[in-house]
Amino acid sequence: LAKRGGRLEGLKVFAADLAEKEQEKIEKTGAKLIARAEPEYPLLLAELEDAPPLITVLGHADLLSKPALGVVGARNASLTGRKIAEDFSRKVSAAGYIIVSGLARGIDAAAHAASLGTGTVAVVAGGIDVIYPPENKKLYEEIAGQGAIVAESPFGTEPIARFFPKRNRVISGLSLGVLIVEAAMKLGSLITARMAAEQNREVFAVPGSPLDPRAEGTNKLIQDGAHMALTADDVIRELNSLRL
Repeated sequence: LAKRGGRLEGLKVFAADLAEKEQEKIEKTGAKLIARAEPEYPLLLAELEDAPPLITVLGHADLLSKPALGVVGARNASLTGRKIAEDFSRKVSAAGYIIVSGLARGIDAAAHAASLGTGTVAVVAGGIDVIYPPENKKLYEEIAGQGAIVAESPFGTEPIARFFPKRNRVISGLSLGVLIVEAAMKLGSLITARMAAEQNREVFAVPGSPLDPRAEGTNKLIQDGAHMALTADDVIRELNSLRL
């Protein structure tokens, strides 16, 4: 199959002893591996053609199978943007939806912090044990205790640039829809929005001033057909309709 797909090199089977050592490390951290074929694997994520064959989960794995909203946006978010992310995340989470984000600075961190008590999931680009950015260590620990951390990369993997788009597809893959709060035209959040649309997920965007570069991406998403989200109720109403 690999050769028919154009792969020139042969496939290498991962050594059993190395797999056992990695599993031991994962279990020592309190996390666990969940395979795509197992009942615990989230159904929405499993629908994706390129769903991860294995995910590592630290915390409450049952949250991954509950209805969710992805919330992403600028790392260099404005104070207003962070407040909007907090307000929407708090209210949408209180309405019965898990908030999924990427543990990044700015919008991601605000969304996680606002939904800690009601359910939040952080999808990380590196290994389950690698905290990035380092300043979010306390938030990481709080999410691990009250929510869930999800990683596709092997244990100990340091996050590099090319891993983040893969991380983004998991954020949208776990969610019924994705909300974008502040995004410049070339920001990773727009990659998440594109992936969400390709996965047949709803895309919501908070509009902003045309003079603010951080609103260029969200305003363009609305022009291209994304749901304009002025209040959390706009998002909740649409998500509720998907569950009828």
